[in-house]
Amino acid sequence: MTTDPARHLVVGRLRKPHGLKGECTVFPLTSDPEAVFAPGREVWLMKLSGELVNGPLIVERSRAYHREWLVAFKGYPERGAVEGWNDLLLSAPADTLRPPDDGEVYLHELTGFSVVDETGEALGVVTAVDEVITGVLLEVQGRKREFVLPFRKEFVVGVDRERRRLDVRLPEGMLE
Repeated sequence: MTTDPARHLVVGRLRKPHGLKGECTVFPLTSDPEAVFAPGREVWLMKLSGELVNGPLIVERSRAYHREWLVAFKGYPERGAVEGWNDLLLSAPADTLRPPDDGEVYLHELTGFSVVDETGEALGVVTAVDEVITGVLLEVQGRKREFVLPFRKEFVVGVDRERRRLDVRLPEGMLE
C-alpha cells in the first residue's frame, strides 16, 4: 500500500467520538461505505490540506448509524484515544478502492478531459473542477474563451474515463 497522499482518496470525514469504547462518528464520502469501512480494511487520517497524519488504521468494527457510520479502530479502545480526530478526513489508497463503474469518474480525474458535443466536435478541455453549494462546475477552456459547464446529467450525457472524454449536450447559446 502506498502512503503517498497524492495516491489517496478521501472516503469519510470524522465527526466526533461516540460512546466510551473508541468509536468515531464518520460521515461517508464514498458510495461504498460497507466495503470501505469493513473490519480489517486500512484507512489513514488526513488533514484538510491533504497531509497524511496517521495510519494505517485498521477498522475493527463498523456499522451504519443514521446517515453516518460508527467506526472503531484496532489499538484505539477508548474515547480519549480518538478525541483529537474531530474534523479530520479518512482516506484510503486509490488502488484499494472499487474503481468507478462505466460512465462514472472521480472528480479529481476530470481535469484534462476533452469536452465533445453531440456532433463529435471538440469544444475544449476541462481546466478546473469547482464544488459549489449547488453541485459541481467544470471550467472548460474552449477555442475562443473559457466557459463554465455544470456537471449534471442534462448537460454531460456521457463519460468515457478510458479516453478521458465528456460527451455533452449544451443549451443553445451557451458558447456565444
